[in-house]
Amino acid sequence: MRLQPRILVVEDEASIAELIAVNLRHNGYQITWATDGKGAQRELDEHLPDLILLDWMLPGESGLLLAKRWRADPRTKGVPIIILTARGDENDRVAGLDVGADDYITKPFSTKELLARIRAVLRRRAPEPESTVLELGKLSLDTGTYRVHYDDQPIKLGPTEFKLLHYLMKNAERVHSRAQLLDRVWGDHVFIEERTVDVHVKRLRESMGAASSMVETVRGAGYRITALTDSPVR
Repeated sequence: MRLQPRILVVEDEASIAELIAVNLRHNGYQITWATDGKGAQRELDEHLPDLILLDWMLPGESGLLLAKRWRADPRTKGVPIIILTARGDENDRVAGLDVGADDYITKPFSTKELLARIRAVLRRRAPEPESTVLELGKLSLDTGTYRVHYDDQPIKLGPTEFKLLHYLMKNAERVHSRAQLLDRVWGDHVFIEERTVDVHVKRLRESMGAASSMVETVRGAGYRITALTDSPVR
């Protein structure tokens, strides 16, 4: 069994990649390095990593396009992605999350921050220790198979949306603030903004289709999940 987590660094600036690699190896990670999308794809075809550190600005395909493609591929959709970039405004952060990235780090960043974010992402992607089936009305979630169904129809969710839905269903009908969701679902909200929750709730609703109205926004308070009724949600 491979004990050291494997991280694929996709970065075309050698000095940055080498600095990241040295620090991550020193902290117990296995590192592979690619300078562009083609090289990264070759590495992924050979071995799936535990996490990808992906630079936004790359020669050829951008990091955003690569993240979007890997999220659409069944083989790589479950691999956590942290985007590295010098672009730090809110719209850029939201764009990174919208294509399926798990986190977003703005350059320059400290080794301490990078390690904290890697640990946080790997923690929240860890599998559930026991298989549990949760049901709420016609919605069901199985932690053992990572499958979600509504009215016997499958719902495809990304890993973060799955964990968000899992937490909401475990605490159905209760209202959770954005800060509470960051703490419970992400596990470490020191570096992650509350806007992250809104982005993932939006993606969760889009994926849930007919069941999307089960996830309610409680104005001024946060979010909750509730069973659908014949009456419209107020």
